[in-house]
Amino acid sequence: MKNIFIIDDDIHIGNMLEEVLAREGYGISRAYSGTEALLALSSAKPDLVLLDLMLPGLNGEEVLPKLKGIPVIVVSAKVDVDDKVALLLGGAADYVSKPFHTEELLARIQVQLRNAPQKENASKLAFDDLVLDMDAHMVTVGSKEIRLTRTEYAILKLMMQNPNQVATKSFLLDNISEDTPDCTDSSLKMHISNLRKKLREATGKDYIEAVWGIGFKLRAE
Repeated sequence: MKNIFIIDDDIHIGNMLEEVLAREGYGISRAYSGTEALLALSSAKPDLVLLDLMLPGLNGEEVLPKLKGIPVIVVSAKVDVDDKVALLLGGAADYVSKPFHTEELLARIQVQLRNAPQKENASKLAFDDLVLDMDAHMVTVGSKEIRLTRTEYAILKLMMQNPNQVATKSFLLDNISEDTPDCTDSSLKMHISNLRKKLREATGKDYIEAVWGIGFKLRAE
């Protein structure tokens, strides 16, 4: 059973979400403030978080950066494009505006849970048909190895570790420097282009999609 954590101080919306999600077979836990949410998350990690922004104590924007390694769907009445872009850049996997249709929210939840990596063991990451072995420093699809440069491997590894996050240029450059100090601001686009081409040639799928004006994101097909 997949577990979903609802962080929303609106009791009526929370009750509605809990009823709908429980009917779909999800396990549910809830918090009514940002502080309560972080306390609960220190002892248990859900499969997905539904996060409201207008929370007592710590608000949603303050909670979001602390939710590492968990897909977060922001559910908020804020509809300004700049707000949505800032939240996506800040680590949100998706954004649903209130009021919303439950069918749309359920579909978005299913997409995020489907795209979450399944770790075969502590040293491997998996996304769709791709498997990245961190011990062997190797990427495979089925029994076929995809030969990548050091920088291409570092980019793919980071994206597979954060499969639900849009990877901006600054995010990539800041986080791959330990694995590949050779990558620069001017060469990053070339490395991503080469990586996309190798994955497409090996699998017939375009695993990396450009998010216009923001960055890049993994896509399962």
